[in-house]
Amino acid sequence: MSSNGVALAESTAREHVRTQNLAALKYALAGLAGASIEWYDFFLYATAAALVFPSIFFPAAMPPFVALSASFSTFAVGFLMRPVGAVLFGHIGDRHGRKVAFAIALILMGTATALIGLLPSYRTAGVFSPLALVLLRLAQGIAVGGQWGGAVLLATENSPTYQRGFYGSIPQAGVSVGVVLANLGFIAASGAMSNQAFMAYGWRIPFLFSVALIGFGLYLRFRVEDTAAFRHLDPCTAEHAAANCAAAGSGSARSPVIDAIRLHSTLILRAGGSYVSTVLLFYILITYVVAFGTSASGLHLPRATLLNAVLISTIVQLPAVFLAGLLSDRYGRRRIFMTGIALAGAWAFVLFPLIETRSFVCITVALGVATFFLSLTAGPMAAMFAEQFAAPIRYSAISLSYQTAAIIGGGLAPVIATALYARFHSNLGVSLYIAGACAVSLVCAGTLKVVVGSRRVEESVKSPRL
Repeated sequence: MSSNGVALAESTAREHVRTQNLAALKYALAGLAGASIEWYDFFLYATAAALVFPSIFFPAAMPPFVALSASFSTFAVGFLMRPVGAVLFGHIGDRHGRKVAFAIALILMGTATALIGLLPSYRTAGVFSPLALVLLRLAQGIAVGGQWGGAVLLATENSPTYQRGFYGSIPQAGVSVGVVLANLGFIAASGAMSNQAFMAYGWRIPFLFSVALIGFGLYLRFRVEDTAAFRHLDPCTAEHAAANCAAAGSGSARSPVIDAIRLHSTLILRAGGSYVSTVLLFYILITYVVAFGTSASGLHLPRATLLNAVLISTIVQLPAVFLAGLLSDRYGRRRIFMTGIALAGAWAFVLFPLIETRSFVCITVALGVATFFLSLTAGPMAAMFAEQFAAPIRYSAISLSYQTAAIIGGGLAPVIATALYARFHSNLGVSLYIAGACAVSLVCAGTLKVVVGSRRVEESVKSPRL
């Protein structure tokens, strides 16, 4: 081949890679935007459950600890529905497309959250208030159970092989952005009015802003193309699968959720188990720590102290998630993933002594280091989970894996941590609880498939997709 021909081939390859990267970035940012707003809604509830709901939706005569436990219990019931959301939206995502499932989940979440902002208090409506709160929390759980799979597959299924970890980490940052937005919403609302006005109506304002999620969901549904992996599926595994397979003489098509459970139930449990400790520690940081730090039975610190510490530590987490994704492309998903778990387990015994100094700087350092270690796990996790399963059942399988971790590790974590402190009057039990979860996750992660990314341009051209 002449030098001109070689130059032309190299230019074509570079242009191909550039086009791939731009497309991958577009999908990853769409996933980030949707995930950020959805997690904003979900974490608004977490913050409100610690600071507002005990006095708004439960009887005034109820002891503060009992009201707080009841409030955290309504927070936990959302996790019970996350596997239901994983099954429902996993089926939709594997049959009708990633973007369709993702968009419907966003619309459901936006509607449920806005309605929470309109609920009457217990003083006004009696027992109807906590019952309606639980029902809307269940709807939130269904929605968040379905959105994560859509967000990460929009990114990973459209990314070059050698950068899948990085692009998969972008929608993962939606968790951090959601926490930041939720905390900013409460900080702004509480800072703009008296405490009495905030408790009367100000807390509702951040919830009502979630109507924007409905519009974004509709935008995704009608303006964004589906992922390459879904579009390239065999007709018998894509949209209208039952009709297509029947026409092809292959009989009725089984649900992708059923196939995922039938073929990969053990792998789903191992993948979920590998992420249990990350979810558990994360919810302890953003709910239990806030409640412990502000309650009269805990440190009795100003609400702003804890919210600002969570806010700063979460901002630090954002670049760390991207860094972890990049490192997983170079050194492998599992190695970076397990490093984060091990470091988080060790830090659990430093976390609470720093918080109990009551120093804002020490509290922020404690939370910041913990969230950095969580980022080492969260960054490569999207690509690592996606690489464990085949495309026809991928949405269902990764959603079930993630929500298994969420329901085991996240939903009950604040309740268990609160009970451990009440029983032992010390946070050492909470640290042991975190460390034990990390040990379980290390064992599960060690059994997952090892995939090491390649940085070579040639490989991205030859094998660009999952």
